[in-house]
Amino acid sequence: MEISTTYAKKGGKALWFLIVLLVFAACSSRKTTVKSNTSAAKMADAMANLKSRQLYRFITDWTGVRYQLGGLDKKGIDCSGFALLLEKDIYGIQLPRRSRDQAETIKEKDLSKLREGDLIFFSFGGREVDHVGIYLNNNFFVHASTSRGVVVDDLNLAVYQKAMVKAGSFKEN
Repeated sequence: MEISTTYAKKGGKALWFLIVLLVFAACSSRKTTVKSNTSAAKMADAMANLKSRQLYRFITDWTGVRYQLGGLDKKGIDCSGFALLLEKDIYGIQLPRRSRDQAETIKEKDLSKLREGDLIFFSFGGREVDHVGIYLNNNFFVHASTSRGVVVDDLNLAVYQKAMVKAGSFKEN
């Protein structure tokens, strides 16, 4: 009889411990942080970290507008037109209309020294500048893509690394 009482006490303690453990597990408020290294998450982070709220609004207002060579409105816009409007509206800078002419207006900087609003120039068709984007932060930039319209992209992508020819800020005369 004494053996079964001792066994019952031990079994009861184990059962009680299991019940308490389950209650704590069910009631605990765990704060789970999901970290994502996806391109979309990094792009969202770059947008969230913009210093200028006006720039944020400008980009979100234009995101998705289709590409149109020579376009300057929400019906369609090209890369140099987008850069021209953004720099004028956000920074009060008057740029030339064409990307190759815009490239002549900057003081070159190393990529690691770029700041929000600096211009980045590319050459996809040879030696001459034929595309422009605006640097945001963390190696992300906004531009009018010929295939996707106005988008935020990652400068680390090989296609941009191969085509980038110069970057910098507008030089004051």
